[in-house]
Amino acid sequence: MDAQTCLKKLGYVGVLAFATVDREGNPQVRNISAIHYEEDAIYFFTARGKDFCRELLDTGKVQVLGYTMYKEMIRLTGKVEPAPEEEQDKWRDLIFEEQPYLANVYPGNTRSIGIIFRIRDMTIEYFHLGVNPIFRETYTVGNGRAVPKGYRITDACISCGKCVGLCPQRAIEKGSPSIIRQEHCLHCGNCYENCPVSAIERRS
Repeated sequence: MDAQTCLKKLGYVGVLAFATVDREGNPQVRNISAIHYEEDAIYFFTARGKDFCRELLDTGKVQVLGYTMYKEMIRLTGKVEPAPEEEQDKWRDLIFEEQPYLANVYPGNTRSIGIIFRIRDMTIEYFHLGVNPIFRETYTVGNGRAVPKGYRITDACISCGKCVGLCPQRAIEKGSPSIIRQEHCLHCGNCYENCPVSAIERRS
């Protein structure tokens, strides 16, 4: 698995949830399918008059979520900006070509009310619930930054093994100290809450 494969999988999903924050600080989510994928960026269409457009311009941030039929969750977090003015027509025409239904929504020249945004610097989190143990990994594109999440076991560990038996995904290997295999960690916090010597800490 890698970032480009994740982007391809999002393309297969088709309709993705885009999350933003409005001017009152409230979370907002829309389903968007007017999207074009490149290896190092994604481009999408929305109308300039929509609240969604204003929220993108206000914050420059967006989070995108897709879920495949194979129980794979792919979450993309990145900086968003309007595509360069000289490229707007190019990407708009391509998205309308790839998504013919858009001609029914914005017939004729009404598509000119739209604006093309792009996400180039992004972090992609891949989370596969359809395997056992579960598998997760984080990838970056451009200047995206991966922030460690979940839990780690510190040197305060007494190797009692309690956390090993509590982990629902068998992600902990007993040792001195014991080790959490991050690629299988569910981030549920069961080990963290039940460690008898508080030797487990959050990674972020």
